[in-house]
Amino acid sequence: MTAILTNPLRVGLRQERVISPQCIVIFGASGDLTHRKLIPALFELFRQRRLPSEFAVLGCARRPWSDEEFRDKMGAALSDEIAAHRTAWDQFAQGLFYEPVDLQQPDHLVRLGQRLEGIDRLRATRGNRTFYLSVSPEFYGSGCRALAGAGLLADPDRSRVVIEKPFGRDYASAQALNKVVQACAKESQVFRIDHYLGKETVQNILVLRFANTIFEPIWNRNYISSVQITAAETVGVEERAGYYESSGALRDMVQNHLTQILALTAMEAPGRFDPEAIRNEKAKVLQSARLANEEEAWKCCVRGQYAAGGSMTKPLSGYRQEPGVNANSTTETYVAMKVAINNWRWQGVPFYLRTGKRLPKRLSEVVLTFREAPVHLFDAAGGAPTPNQLILRIQPDEGAEFKFEVKAPGSGMRSRPVDMAFSYDESFGEPSDEGYVRLLADAMLGDPTLFTRSDEVEAAWRLYTPLLALIEESPWQLPVHPYEARTWGPAAADGLLADDGLIWRRP
Repeated sequence: MTAILTNPLRVGLRQERVISPQCIVIFGASGDLTHRKLIPALFELFRQRRLPSEFAVLGCARRPWSDEEFRDKMGAALSDEIAAHRTAWDQFAQGLFYEPVDLQQPDHLVRLGQRLEGIDRLRATRGNRTFYLSVSPEFYGSGCRALAGAGLLADPDRSRVVIEKPFGRDYASAQALNKVVQACAKESQVFRIDHYLGKETVQNILVLRFANTIFEPIWNRNYISSVQITAAETVGVEERAGYYESSGALRDMVQNHLTQILALTAMEAPGRFDPEAIRNEKAKVLQSARLANEEEAWKCCVRGQYAAGGSMTKPLSGYRQEPGVNANSTTETYVAMKVAINNWRWQGVPFYLRTGKRLPKRLSEVVLTFREAPVHLFDAAGGAPTPNQLILRIQPDEGAEFKFEVKAPGSGMRSRPVDMAFSYDESFGEPSDEGYVRLLADAMLGDPTLFTRSDEVEAAWRLYTPLLALIEESPWQLPVHPYEARTWGPAAADGLLADDGLIWRRP
């Protein structure tokens, strides 16, 4: 009799929580995010049988589409996926609907409410609704007011609102937006989304730290000498010039994605695995964070902008030559900075954050470098022993890697560094879900663990306020350094670490 071999690491992978009957309403349904991310994520949940049969998607935008036009456009965007799962798509598409809505028109909201009641009856969604604001950021506040004014957020147990980033442009605007949103709905109804938190490897930071006793005793200033957090992209600004010109890398990546990873890496252990307990600890660590030199903020930050580069056969344009970009733009496409956390665990440990476009490699990772041994007893093959490093790979090769010294082969006692690695795909036998799959499921479940709370958002903006003030008021103190496309950023960024006798990790 042939034995059936099962990967033991996959046991229990699909023991998922059950989503209640639900209608998810997507405002801005004609936009890029809907057909690139949201509908594919919902279709993936459907294929995994994680959506209830009593489920509907109502797309809303100003364009006068019909239900069939909306279904056809979403289908065209997922043509490759649908070809492999035609039957599943045909079933899923039956729950797709569309309603022309302008959130600034009260009569449109009345009509929307009537359409939702009709969908409730048709699809048995029982009045459970998740409203997703995939609209321009200036409409977040007015969108929430419109929904509240129409009575669509009145039931805190059956209605939720998901708000995309960026949540504000600075500390003052984030505070103002929070006041508007919280006047329209309870905090428990508000889900501020950051798709980075939906990545398995970001969530794995919590499990790695708090499910393994070997790490907790050394996860502090006594053993860790520095931390690097990197989010590198090979692409340029692409078709986002209109948005990017008004945001830049600091607002687009650092304030949300990198800061959330910083919080998970540095937070204290929560008393229990509870959404508010986890968010309490994240808020605390962000409230303890500060720029390494608040008095002279320009000394702990480097801004860059990619210039032309590439090769003779594949030349790449500089940022200022991209369509829609000001020819004299001073918008940064690269940021590197040094942050400190003023608490007992991390006092004196520098945290280095960097992100950039048109870099040589696409990757996101956290690198924890440990202090050197107090005495070097052995010669090293490379001249000096390499410090131990724990590397948490967030993307694209999701996993973790530990670097340590071993004896090199031969008669002498020389050491050399080796890697011990873990890969999600190899270990579990299936790729991780895309971030929006997990986050959309959690929003519909009402689980706020992976969403940012109001005080977290404000603490993150407060951290970078000195830099934003310099950019607005004294830009000459924080200039934009050019760097060639497909290089690792301006030389000034290397100087940021060189002052501490360190270098950036080169993957």
